[in-house]
Amino acid sequence: MVTREITIKEAKGAFSIFKKPSKGKEEYDFSGISALRQVLGNEKARILSVIKNDKPSSLYDLSKKLGRNFKSVYADSKLLERFGFIELAEEKVNNRTRCKPKIVTDTITIQIKI
Repeated sequence: MVTREITIKEAKGAFSIFKKPSKGKEEYDFSGISALRQVLGNEKARILSVIKNDKPSSLYDLSKKLGRNFKSVYADSKLLERFGFIELAEEKVNNRTRCKPKIVTDTITIQIKI
């Protein structure tokens, strides 16, 4: 089981977000609570659900299963990959490279420190 931990801290009257990967030593500082809103939106939740349950073979397949524009699904997937929730594995198929999305975390823990 892999857990991603996101800590929201109050700093000088505003919130800042720190993401601590469970297995890494590095720490990331993101732009604030708006970054968390981007990651935890309904469309990203749908993407995670379809990847987990339907196991799409590529981002194109994922966009078809979601009924969404490929460009939007690609951008959302790259954001989820940046935060460490999914991995986009490149595969060669018939002289083409495709990205197969895979879930790499089971749990997301959010802490808010005031």
